[in-house]
Amino acid sequence: MLKALKKFWKWLWTSNSVLSWFVSFLLAFILVRFIFYPLLGLVLSTSLPLVVIESNSMNHFGNFDEWFQAQEDFYGNFNIVKEEAEKWPFRSGLDKGDVALIRGKSFDDLEIGDVIIFRPPSQEKAVIHRIVVKTEDKVETKGDANIGQLGQEKNIAPEQVAGVAILRIPYIGWLKLMFVEILRDFR
Repeated sequence: MLKALKKFWKWLWTSNSVLSWFVSFLLAFILVRFIFYPLLGLVLSTSLPLVVIESNSMNHFGNFDEWFQAQEDFYGNFNIVKEEAEKWPFRSGLDKGDVALIRGKSFDDLEIGDVIIFRPPSQEKAVIHRIVVKTEDKVETKGDANIGQLGQEKNIAPEQVAGVAILRIPYIGWLKLMFVEILRDFR
């Protein structure tokens, strides 16, 4: 058995055949999807430990000062001033194609300005946006680049929140986005 495993391992790493490439890709997928991802979720206390940013809703399209000036009226309605926003995590936003590392966080510990991931009941995909209002039993969010709030962002219950973004890994999410967009074109 050990001899066969060594032979397979050697074939996997030294063969240039299409089959060995396919098997390598399949094994990598299985390891990431069924071992690495669940273990990372366990360590970070969330069911969504890595999230690919799939839209431009968190993009600032420029520097912080220009972004806040364009958004100042909206945030003013919530008594959020520029000096407060300057201290927020990801104050420069998140770009499409970035990957965000997510950590589970107690609802009580969430703060205005945190970038959270939540699951709206009306849609299949999770949303990653910034908290603009927090009460004892709900939060409201807004995408940094959006003009206003979406309906699904106005009454987010604690059980809908999967966690808070703690790290941004730029560009690597484009690998997934390219496959998703190619598959979408085939439909």
